[in-house]
Amino acid sequence: MGTQAPDEQGRGTGRRALLGAAVLGASGAVLGLPGAARAESAAAEQRPGGEGYKSLPVPTVIGHRGASGYRPEHTFGSYQLALDLGADVIEQDLVPTKDGHLVCRHENDITATTDVAARPEFADRKTTKSVDGTSFTGWFTEDFTLAELKTLRAKERIPGTRQRNTLYDGRWDVPTFEEVLRWAARESRKRGKEVWLHVETKHPTYFRKLGLGLEEPLAKLLRKYGKHTKNAPVFLQSFEPSSIQRLNKLVDNPLVVLLSSANSRPWDFVQAGDPRTVADLVKPEGLAWIASYAQGIGPTLDLIIPRDASGNLTTPTTLVDDAHDAGLILHPYTMRNENTFLPANFRKGTDPNAYGDAFGAFQVYFKTGIDGIFTDNPDTGLLAREDFVNG
Repeated sequence: MGTQAPDEQGRGTGRRALLGAAVLGASGAVLGLPGAARAESAAAEQRPGGEGYKSLPVPTVIGHRGASGYRPEHTFGSYQLALDLGADVIEQDLVPTKDGHLVCRHENDITATTDVAARPEFADRKTTKSVDGTSFTGWFTEDFTLAELKTLRAKERIPGTRQRNTLYDGRWDVPTFEEVLRWAARESRKRGKEVWLHVETKHPTYFRKLGLGLEEPLAKLLRKYGKHTKNAPVFLQSFEPSSIQRLNKLVDNPLVVLLSSANSRPWDFVQAGDPRTVADLVKPEGLAWIASYAQGIGPTLDLIIPRDASGNLTTPTTLVDDAHDAGLILHPYTMRNENTFLPANFRKGTDPNAYGDAFGAFQVYFKTGIDGIFTDNPDTGLLAREDFVNG
């Protein structure tokens, strides 16, 4: 991995000030600076990366839980659509079953993403648990064998916002990660190019205490399918740095540390008594520590450009430049088309579920120099990238 060119570092402060002024204006004004956009794109191509992922387009468009803006998340319907729309990378979140299989769910609480609540045979599995310090009541993957889980059907998680997605409720089951690896291999052969995955270990400390550690079975599957090398088309990510450190000893994949809000603490830090917060990790010394075992970070977009009390974007932070100086790539999350998720200065009308100016918001984030972005709407992200690159 290389380092950021000195002239890029020198331009950082001025570029942030210029972008900050644009963001604070009308959303239309933000779409200017085509020369700067092209310069940023060219610079991004030279930024430090790992091995195989140097070949990915920059900024990389990552299908968040597939194409979850259009299909129920973490289903083969969502993954396949993301791939067909042209997403560069497709994300999976992993949680274990009672018998140790890794399945793709955003959370181990499957109440909102499956039909389990309507299944009388599993009524007695409903329970209350504390997961990473928060209490949840529902049904949890670790209380089901894979065979039992496979009898359930997936459904839309936020039906009030994405009413059209409910058309597909019940159409697909809960995929295992091994099924995803087989699917990716088939699609790679069919398309003549590798299908890239972005795989997250969910609540690894919680599950390790239950005797259901995630990293070892994940590494075993990657090795089984030859996807464990530095050139393999699989990113591994986690909100818990210790999970990434553990994976760093098991496989050679590119590794990404996810970062939540600035005042939050990774759960493994809480459990270990480590006082550092995300605000500490995004400082140069924290980024250098991450770079000692990982190749990238996945910060929330608010760490790239904060929002004010009204939800409007403000001035970009130094995080992009600081991370690049440390030799890290940035894959922030998550861009969505609906008003309810967009910064206030990119919303349109009064319906929170209607689409806002997602293209405008994408441009602002791309101009910060990020290396990729997670999005529920890969087609929107790809068109936005085309606009950005072509200036």
